[in-house]
Amino acid sequence: MKVLFATSEALPFAASGGLGEVAGSLPQALRKRLVGCRVVMPLYGTIDPKLKESMRFITHICVPVAWRRQYCGIFEAKAGGVIYYLIDNQYYFKRDTMYGHYDDAERFAFFSRAVLEIIPSIDFKPDIIHCNDWETALTPFYYSTIFAQQLGYEGIKTIFTIHNIQYQGVYGNELIENVIGADMTHHNFLRYDNSVNLMKAGIECSNVVTTVSPSYAKEILDPWHSHGLDTILKARSWKIHGILNGIDTDSYNPETDSEIYANYSADVISNKALNKKKLQQRFGLSQNKAIPVVGMVTRLVSHKGLDLIKSVLEEFLITTDVQFIVLGSGEWQYESFFKDMAEKYPDKFVITLGFFPELARKIYAGSDLFLMPSKSEPCGLSQMVALRYGAIPIVRETGGLRDTVSDSADNKGNGFVFSNYNAHDMLAALKRACEGYKNKAGWEILVKRAMQCDNSWGKSAKEYMRLYRETVKQ
Repeated sequence: MKVLFATSEALPFAASGGLGEVAGSLPQALRKRLVGCRVVMPLYGTIDPKLKESMRFITHICVPVAWRRQYCGIFEAKAGGVIYYLIDNQYYFKRDTMYGHYDDAERFAFFSRAVLEIIPSIDFKPDIIHCNDWETALTPFYYSTIFAQQLGYEGIKTIFTIHNIQYQGVYGNELIENVIGADMTHHNFLRYDNSVNLMKAGIECSNVVTTVSPSYAKEILDPWHSHGLDTILKARSWKIHGILNGIDTDSYNPETDSEIYANYSADVISNKALNKKKLQQRFGLSQNKAIPVVGMVTRLVSHKGLDLIKSVLEEFLITTDVQFIVLGSGEWQYESFFKDMAEKYPDKFVITLGFFPELARKIYAGSDLFLMPSKSEPCGLSQMVALRYGAIPIVRETGGLRDTVSDSADNKGNGFVFSNYNAHDMLAALKRACEGYKNKAGWEILVKRAMQCDNSWGKSAKEYMRLYRETVKQ
C-alpha cells in the first residue's frame, strides 16, 4: 500500500496548529505498520535553514496555473523515518507567514496541481492520495477531471480530510478562469452559493471524506456546525468517516520530556507536584498545594468558548480559591480582556500572549485542571496532551472532546464535562472540579486514570489502514 499524504503543513518543517502535528505524526505511525506513506508539502521560506540543509534537490518541472506555467522545484527530505517532498516556488512560498496572503487561492491551487504533476518525477505512484483541508482540496478535483485517464495515473484513489469545516477556501467566481483553469463542464464541482468553494470541490471529487473525530463526522451534517455545507455533506454522507486523531506519545511523555521541570509517570506521580510549584514560581503565584491550578493553552478565538469565560471568569476568581494560567494569542477582544483580568487579580490570574512550546509543556505538567469550553472542536489535541500529563480536562461535550473525555461523576471517567454551551454550566463544571481536587486520595486515582488513557496514533492508524484498503477496492 502506497499513500501520498498531501498537506499544507507538517512537523518538523512547518506547523501552525493541529494539522501540522497530525501530518507529522500520522505518516510515522503508518510507516511503523508497513504502509508506504510519504508526505508532500510546500517549501516555505520560514522553514529552519538547518532542516533545509538536509534536503536533496530532485528536479524541477513546470506546473500549469490556469493560463500560466509556473516553476516547481522538487526537494526530498527524511524525518522520523518518513520521506517528505517539498514543493519549491519562491514567489508563492518564500514569505514570512504560511497563510493570510491575498493570493492564497492561487498559491494552493498551484500546490494542489503540483501534488499530481510531481508523481512521474519521484518514482512513487501512490495507491491513495490523502488530502487535507481546503489548501489541498483541488487535488481530488484535478485528478478526477484531468489526470484519471492519463498514463501512469490509473487507479489512484483520493481521500479528503476535513480538519475544520469553518475554513473552506471560498472565493469569487473569477478564480475558475484566472487560477483554476477548469473546463466549463466541470464548473459545477467548484461553484456553491454564488461563489467558488474549494472544500466543496474536494468533497465532491474525492472517493472518501474523513473528519478528525467520529462525533464531528455527525455534527457537520447539522447546519449549526457545517458553516453552510450541510446540504452537500448530507447528499454524500455515505462516504463520510470519522477517525479520531491521536498524539505523538513519544514526544508528549512526562516520563522523558526534557522541557518540563521534573519527570514523572502514572506509576510515580509525586514529581507532578514539583512541576506545579515551579510553574507557580515562574508566574509569581503563591506556592500553595491546596490551591488548584487551571491551565489553558489555546488560540484566543471565539469558537474556543472564550465568550463563556468572559461571562463568568471574574465571578469564578472571586468565589473560588484557584489560580488560572493562560497561554495563547488571537483576537484583540480576548487578549484585552485577559490582560485586564491579570492586572485586576495578579495573585490568581496570569496570561502569556503568544505560543511558546516549552511553556505549553510546563503548563500541561504543572496544571491540576485544563479548561477547553469550546463551541466547536473537530478533534482537539490539547485535551489528549493534558490527559497524558495528568491535567484533568474540563470540556464541553462537542466533537473530539466528546470522544476523548468522559465525566468522572461515576468514578469511571477521566474529566469534567458539561453539555450546553452556557457560561454557568461551564462555571458549575469548574467548581465541581475544584471541589473534587480537595479529595486528595480520589484525585490521585483520577490523575492516574487520566494518564493511562491511550490517545496514541496506534488505534487511529489501524482505522486509516482499514479505510485505505476498502478505498483501494472501490
